[in-house]
Amino acid sequence: MSIHRLVAVSRIMLQCNRFCAAGGNYYKSDNGFLSLQRTKHTQTIKAEKEKLRTYIVQRYIDYVKNYTKLLEDRFPSAMRMYRVFSVGIKDFLKDLKTYISLRIKITKNGGFSKMSRQDIELYEKMPSDMWKIAPVLILSAVPFGNYIIFPLAFLKPRTLLCSHFWSIQQKAEFSVQDLTDRLKNNKPVFRALQAKSNLVPSGDLKRQWKRIIGLLGSGVHPSTSEILDCKVLFSKEPFSLANLSYAHMGHLLKMHGLRRSLLRRKKLKYRAFLLLEMDKAIIREGGVDTLSTDSLRNACHIRGLNSSHLSNQDLRDWLTRWLQVSENVDSSSYSLLLHCPIFLAYNHPQNWVLIY
Repeated sequence: MSIHRLVAVSRIMLQCNRFCAAGGNYYKSDNGFLSLQRTKHTQTIKAEKEKLRTYIVQRYIDYVKNYTKLLEDRFPSAMRMYRVFSVGIKDFLKDLKTYISLRIKITKNGGFSKMSRQDIELYEKMPSDMWKIAPVLILSAVPFGNYIIFPLAFLKPRTLLCSHFWSIQQKAEFSVQDLTDRLKNNKPVFRALQAKSNLVPSGDLKRQWKRIIGLLGSGVHPSTSEILDCKVLFSKEPFSLANLSYAHMGHLLKMHGLRRSLLRRKKLKYRAFLLLEMDKAIIREGGVDTLSTDSLRNACHIRGLNSSHLSNQDLRDWLTRWLQVSENVDSSSYSLLLHCPIFLAYNHPQNWVLIY
């Protein structure tokens, strides 16, 4: 083969190699471009998915936040009932735990001397609340019973529910109704005291007692000193707890918001004991001047005075008079403390508004 032919073949092979190399580089660059485009597309899809996921989650959160409002709009009565019972049962359980701890504390310490006024008031109130709410709680545990008892209790809250399940408006309304029912027993109690006036021994004591009865009958109240002058009549015959008639004790129980029962004398004695402990707690904590408006009104309500439309000073003055009597009461003269709603509030204008 001639030298010229060899040179020509070599040139052709060199050009082929260059072409193949150039083609390979072109393929590589084209493949890189496709990979880059595919990566960008994948990232775009991921970003769109993330946006969609974020949108769905945010909409779900908004829906959950507005779910209560949605239910209130569609089922207002059902939601109101749910709120009443959910909030009420939490408050009731909280007070029940406090009541149990107070009972344990009383057992350990042997008395009420270290308890606050609020604790004693709760201790006095919780047993009646527990009895009142018990039928609703028991029937709600029966299968399908809650479908009947809850709507019924919602319609009759004063009868079937305790104060933990009442609104602020209902508490004020039912408090007045409760006191009105209690005040209806004032007159029978006063008549019972009046009927036994002839049993009071003759002398200064009888004249003082007749003066008290005359003042109450004429529309005014005796002074605390006049009441205490007749204290001896309530530690023995005719007005000690041991000497009260069965009917007299029944009206006295109702006057203090308690149910009539067979063991009336025992219930009255315990009621007087708790009242005296509450009075001691008020004095122990600084007197009536330290009580808030709500505490003043509640204290007067417990003791048989309608606090509506009375100023704080009026309430303090009245409660101070009560404490002046209470400070001189002991276990032998519990009956005097139980009759203080007659001596101090029988003719009060705010009480007369409720019953006349």
